Amino acid sequence: MKTEIAFRHVKKAYGEKTVLRDFCLSIEKGEFVTIIGSSGCGKTTALKMVNGLLTPDQGEILVNGEDIRGKDQTQLRRNIGYAIQGSVLFPHMTVEQNIAYVPNLINRKNREKTREAVRKWMEIVGLDEELKDRYPSELSGGQQQRVGIARSLAASPDILLMDEPFGAVDEITRGQLQNELRRIYEQTGITVLFVTHDISEALKLGTKVLVMDGGEIQQYASPDELLRHPATAFVRRLVDQQRRVCHLPEEKLGDCEYSSVGCETATEAEIR
Repeated sequence: MKTEIAFRHVKKAYGEKTVLRDFCLSIEKGEFVTIIGSSGCGKTTALKMVNGLLTPDQGEILVNGEDIRGKDQTQLRRNIGYAIQGSVLFPHMTVEQNIAYVPNLINRKNREKTREAVRKWMEIVGLDEELKDRYPSELSGGQQQRVGIARSLAASPDILLMDEPFGAVDEITRGQLQNELRRIYEQTGITVLFVTHDISEALKLGTKVLVMDGGEIQQYASPDELLRHPATAFVRRLVDQQRRVCHLPEEKLGDCEYSSVGCETATEAEIR
């Protein structure tokens, strides 16, 4: 498969604190990569480097083989969807206007094409068409998050970045959104990078799981490989916690459904 995103010997520091050190990673096109680790491990920093919101102190970030430092940053971001916790919608815009924001920039005067994009993505994320004229304050938390996902996908990007997008919703809604997102991923084949602090969510959604600690990669593997063959003591603690909350012996780890609904999850304190 083709490498779509590559980090080459990336370093990033904030003052005296180095959050990424000699960070090297290749992500293939069409992967759903969930990123997990303790607070301050560099997972959000790595995510924001992909669309140029942060720049490395050393090293390169490549998208489709091109160093993003040489690309028009506005154009780069229009081709990469970005969704964060709480959705952060424009409060003075309706649902339709929020979703149409980037397509309007791309389609210019082709309003029909933009309307079709809005209709398509509202349907895909499970939003009733009657909601298109409502404002964010008139929506539930789950509806707001769906609008945020639709907005991030409305320009049909090749890559979707998500930074703990479901952290602000209740557990039932969170489970529904996880299922919707997985369905969208399978339907579109888009490459997804998804930051989470929830090991159950990481295992449930990802085709690959990236475990980070102290600015370094602890393991990058499929959920099954991670569960059966943890590479470091840090990953082993994650796996042991997952085994305990799912009440499974080690030889039955593959039977875990990775669901965060009705199943407890490891807190950062427990991971540590």
